[in-house]
Amino acid sequence: MSTDNDSGNESRDSFETRTSCPLCHEELVVKWQGDEIPYFGEVMYITTSCSNCGFRFADTMIMTQKDPVRFELMVEGLEDLNARVIRSTSGTIRIPDLGIDVEPGSVSESYITNIEGILERVRSVVVTATEWVKDEPEAHERGLELQGMLEKAIQGELPLKVIIEDPLGNSAIISEKVISRTLSAEEAANLHSGMIVFDVDSSELEMDSSEKVQPIGNDYK
Repeated sequence: MSTDNDSGNESRDSFETRTSCPLCHEELVVKWQGDEIPYFGEVMYITTSCSNCGFRFADTMIMTQKDPVRFELMVEGLEDLNARVIRSTSGTIRIPDLGIDVEPGSVSESYITNIEGILERVRSVVVTATEWVKDEPEAHERGLELQGMLEKAIQGELPLKVIIEDPLGNSAIISEKVISRTLSAEEAANLHSGMIVFDVDSSELEMDSSEKVQPIGNDYK
């Protein structure tokens, strides 16, 4: 893998590397952009897109946090909806009050948003899932109920807890109210990383094939 750097201050903040596309094996340019997030520290945005086959990848690396982490925020009003959220490709989002888990898969992309943005994304998924189960009255009714609850939460009218867990330490919720802790090795091992993992003990290759969303029914506490 080669590195292309320019001289000057910009070279310390952004650069490009070149590698082979994992799908078509043509040359792939990976762009790296450094940034500083208030109250959190340095991050690195990683983006690439293959002009030959359309392969795309994006991630956000937090440079100052590498232990597996859990962030928990009780959202109680409109101000909490503005709390900044960094969700990397290895981050799992949980909304236990609604029984919703969003787990990463190999095609997951990272993003930076706020709590309101997270709820909007989840609502979009729930709307789609509700359509899928329209022939199942009980599940369809549950989907409509969740849509109504999410709408109230987005308006700041329904308190709920939002949790982000990341075995690679690259996700976060930024708020003075947030409760954070390091995950145990056992807790981290039970999370999806959104990456291809080789188990040396079983010699089996495992891959998370897609973004996994469990919007209708969940026993997570």
